[in-house]
Amino acid sequence: MSSMQRWFIALLPPIEMQDYANQVRQHFADHYASRKAFNSPPHITLQPPFDWEMARRDALITSLTTFAHTQAPVPVTLPGFGAFPPRVIFIDVVRSCELLALQQQLMQHCVMELNIRHPSPERPFAPHMTVAFRDLTKANFHQAWPKFEHQPLVLTNADNHQYQFAASSITLLQHDGQRWQVDCDLALRCGAR
Repeated sequence: MSSMQRWFIALLPPIEMQDYANQVRQHFADHYASRKAFNSPPHITLQPPFDWEMARRDALITSLTTFAHTQAPVPVTLPGFGAFPPRVIFIDVVRSCELLALQQQLMQHCVMELNIRHPSPERPFAPHMTVAFRDLTKANFHQAWPKFEHQPLVLTNADNHQYQFAASSITLLQHDGQRWQVDCDLALRCGAR
């Protein structure tokens, strides 16, 4: 008997940005009682959560590996903080042509090759990295957001308070019943079509 598992596909930033995002998440946990963002590593969601049988995991990975090999690394720029009022605060991600194309092509691959549909296909792709999640109360959101709205990202290699990296893989994450865990990284290839 095969069991269904929850999965999603994301871009994970370099470890220094993950560490920085986790420091910001810890600030929200300590000062605003918002801890749910810790349920997954810092990431940019490309394909929202979907159900897939654990027994067919290899087929999923093979298909996603084939897709990843058609894609070039993607430049990603994080310009500062953003929000989805009145509950979510995030590290913003620039909607570059390359990132939008990767996400769109991945969605098409998931539908055509794996029969995985986006739960809200009409909703536009809004790339972001959550640091305070829906457990942030409205009152705490209104207290915290003015402090973060114009705060720059403070990292050693953030030029003009923007952080940039080249995403060289997509990541498959699996829910273990408590939180999201990295299942595997799938390398993107240079010289994409």
